[in-house]
Amino acid sequence: MTSRPLRVCSLLLSLLLCLAFPALPALAAGDKTLPAYAVPANSLSSHKPLTVRLGRARLAMVGRLIDGTPYLPVAELCDLYADCRIRNTADGWTLEAPGLSVSAWSGATYLTVNGRVFYDPHPVAILSDGDLYVPIETAKRLSGLTLAFVPATATVTLSGGFTPPRSGDAVYDPDALYWLSRIISAESRGEPLAGQIAVGNVILNRVRSTAFPNTIWGVIFDRKDGVQFTPVANGTVYASPYWISTVAAKICLEGYSVSTSALFFYEPSKATSSWIENNRPYLFTIGHHRFFS
Repeated sequence: MTSRPLRVCSLLLSLLLCLAFPALPALAAGDKTLPAYAVPANSLSSHKPLTVRLGRARLAMVGRLIDGTPYLPVAELCDLYADCRIRNTADGWTLEAPGLSVSAWSGATYLTVNGRVFYDPHPVAILSDGDLYVPIETAKRLSGLTLAFVPATATVTLSGGFTPPRSGDAVYDPDALYWLSRIISAESRGEPLAGQIAVGNVILNRVRSTAFPNTIWGVIFDRKDGVQFTPVANGTVYASPYWISTVAAKICLEGYSVSTSALFFYEPSKATSSWIENNRPYLFTIGHHRFFS
């Protein structure tokens, strides 16, 4: 097991991302801006301490309430598991424990866990004690533990057993990942990650809508009212996806949503029609794309 300072540095990015499932906020129809989160200060005294219990036993571990979100220190979490190691790599950090492999790099807002990608808009924080702190939702997905936060008593309770997440090969449908990553790359290469996720959300929102085909391939190649996506017309949808677009596709397939209501988007500078602008309710803009319900 590595020393604590190395462990903190190692996981810095590892746990930058997180999990996104239903626990994370989605934009409601009519919202014009994305939620933004930031750690206001790195001083321990700036953040309310949280008692941490494992069952009925109180742990030496102390959590922190950062901008209303409960966080736990990663080094102490790692100490709960046998043979947990964190190490530096050439391009970032990795955490290894039995059945668990986590990696990330500096500045990322996501982490790779057993071949999957977890995202969380709440940033990790290195506080003045030198420890890395992550939101409890991140810790929950990584460990499989049940974590409950009781604001009235400022207590986080851990229960259950360590259960590593299933691998990406077991979770992602290969065909879904293949086509979703390609349409995201073809439509939004060069856009911010949030914008690429939003494009993926549009595809998946259409899959769930009765007004469109019920598969990712069907949505992409839908021709009911003409070709729906320019990359289908010009053939760029068949190109290998840029790596960050595959990351965005996995984040979408994990269930993270910038918007559950977005069904259309376009880039004004390249648009050849104003139909969307004139006929669909505007939601928000990310990068060069405007999104509509």
